[in-house]
Amino acid sequence: MNLIGEAIAWIFSGDPGQFDSIPVAIGVQLLYTLVAILIAGAIAIPLGWYIGHTGKGRETAVAISGAARAIPSFGLLILLTLLLGVLHKPEAAIISFVILAIPSLLAGAYTGFEAIDRRVIDAGRSMGMTETQILWRIEVPLGLPLLVGGIRAATLQVLATVTIAAYIGLGGLGQYIIAAIPLRRFDILIGGAILVALLALITDGLFALLQHLVVPRGIRAAGASQPQRRSARQRRAEAIAVGAPTAPPATP
Repeated sequence: MNLIGEAIAWIFSGDPGQFDSIPVAIGVQLLYTLVAILIAGAIAIPLGWYIGHTGKGRETAVAISGAARAIPSFGLLILLTLLLGVLHKPEAAIISFVILAIPSLLAGAYTGFEAIDRRVIDAGRSMGMTETQILWRIEVPLGLPLLVGGIRAATLQVLATVTIAAYIGLGGLGQYIIAAIPLRRFDILIGGAILVALLALITDGLFALLQHLVVPRGIRAAGASQPQRRSARQRRAEAIAVGAPTAPPATP
């Protein structure tokens, strides 16, 4: 308990010592996270929408996502730093974080479309809607909650992993954890861990609120008046979006 008290006292002391100030470290942590999520989103979201809309390439996407999740982030960061050189450490870090973020974003994009009741899409086609209209007026709005869930999972993964960027001298909240070990400053080490956890919890709470807000009003109203029965497809899609293992769909 003394160490935790000392860590909290260090956080509020305003004296980071030889390290960057806490606001600067949080800014670096968020900057790397934001850049990685934006780049990964530009790659994964259009691809996921294409897979979800056409139904093509799903098996390949699942295989690639699973393989990418198995890559150790720390090992990849060190490897890319060695390959690109010490002058390109930020680029090596961003590439590592982008690779980490893509699986959750890709899964959130295509499972959002897969969870939509096919009868809704068929009704749109019967009304004469084009494929582009179906995409933007039906699939994207209805699939947005699961996409935000994928963004939420990817952001939390990257936000926590950016901590290791301090190992190659890129700052962030990880500097308090990594640099404090040889200095035996356990108050700073625990303080850094508390800051990372608090930042992740706040981010998760904001995304949880956003995920609730993007649910279309009609569906939200129907769910409030009558408990929604989720199909096996919807439950499986939600699990895939957050990276949870799922059983394969039953074959008739």
